[in-house]
Amino acid sequence: MSNLNYQERIPNNVDLSNDLSLQRALEHWQPKFKNWWQEMGPDGFQASDVYLRTAISVDSDGWASYGKIKMPDYRWGIFLNDKVKDRKIHFGDNLGQPVWQQVPGDYRSILRRLIVIQGDTEPASVEQQRNLGKTCPSLYDLRNLFQVNVEEGRHLWAMVYLLHAYFGRDGREEAEGLLERFSGDQDNPRILGTFNEPITDWVSFFMFTYFTDRDGKYQLKSLAESSFDPLARTCQFMLTEEAHHMQVGETGITRMLQRTLEIMKKLKTDSIETIRSAGAIDLQTIQKYINFWFSSSLDLFGSEISSNAASSFANGLKGRPDESRYENNIEKDTEFKLDGIENNKITTQAIPTRNAMNEITRQAYIIDCEVGLKRWNRLIKKADYNILLSLPSSKFRRNIGIWAGMPVDPQGKIVTETEMNKNINKWLPSIDDKEFIKSLMVQVIDPEKTASWIASPNRGINNLEINYKYVDIIQ
Repeated sequence: MSNLNYQERIPNNVDLSNDLSLQRALEHWQPKFKNWWQEMGPDGFQASDVYLRTAISVDSDGWASYGKIKMPDYRWGIFLNDKVKDRKIHFGDNLGQPVWQQVPGDYRSILRRLIVIQGDTEPASVEQQRNLGKTCPSLYDLRNLFQVNVEEGRHLWAMVYLLHAYFGRDGREEAEGLLERFSGDQDNPRILGTFNEPITDWVSFFMFTYFTDRDGKYQLKSLAESSFDPLARTCQFMLTEEAHHMQVGETGITRMLQRTLEIMKKLKTDSIETIRSAGAIDLQTIQKYINFWFSSSLDLFGSEISSNAASSFANGLKGRPDESRYENNIEKDTEFKLDGIENNKITTQAIPTRNAMNEITRQAYIIDCEVGLKRWNRLIKKADYNILLSLPSSKFRRNIGIWAGMPVDPQGKIVTETEMNKNINKWLPSIDDKEFIKSLMVQVIDPEKTASWIASPNRGINNLEINYKYVDIIQ
């Protein structure tokens, strides 16, 4: 098991000190990253002491330590899972051959692109969330926001290391570009559309961490299968940290629902107006936010039919999440059935399985998302309300692939453009809904209190009390 070296300027477990050229290049990039963090990281909290976890090992047992630290002093570093001896390529046309420790020339461009796209999402989410601290519902939630943010920063470091270490000058230029694009910027936006969506409220933050970070989980799981071993090992460790981000989302939405159901029971009503007047968020509005963020996240998987995905699989660059659970790891002459459209009607079509890799991953993601919905619906049923939260159809509000621009309702039925426009505010957050949510976003920093629209957490972090002062706010 490799130990993490925290004595060096850049903490790492890749023996950076024995590659002086790479070390100098990364140390040259480091102050640019820190400047980006000061300018685009959490606004107004850079001097605050935050109770954060920091990686101290890549072992699954006891991999992190906890303590208070100012975020600019956080030890961002480069950590890869340990090498697996004699690891072999386990999917695609090169099945059974040794994995690559260097980038094969034929795949250099596409591997670099995969790493850049993944790397671009990491700082993007920090930028999207930089003002949320000003409206935190509790110190517990504020700390969780900052934990997510610093780890997204570390994930950026992970991708930048790969670019610098394995892609020469092109890689260094791409690493610079990761700090030059900005979420929502009109002239130089982030690469993927969802990462340019503003996150101005905590309902959206919890939805983002549940749905969009879960997409991140599946992208990382696909890359963790890669025949390019340094990329696979990098993503394997990133998944350890990513799990917390999704937990923040799931528990945040759960606590919103608990508070809403509390109010409904207390006032004996399911009236939207009455629930809102009591300072809680009605279930219908929560459903609209689910519809928005789930549908936004679906596009991140790419088109249902993709020659690029087929090539990446065939060449061993990017597998299916949990590739070992599939019986056929070559899929050369097999077919996959999916929904298509013909004469404005939904049809079933068979395509080569390799071309369906994006859709196969998307469907696995949808099944995973449904786990949380089932838990939330059990809470609602237990409170004796006959309301079900649901995921909209994967055809709803798509901007990429077969269903891009198609007027489809949340149930997956093709409708007219007129019907779509008429009902869109019933399906997605309206201006009035957003204004209502905005009205609830009031900062609560008393350790003993939580905002009116969300229940207090069930337990504290790392066995601390719920009312522990997780952030010492210094203006």
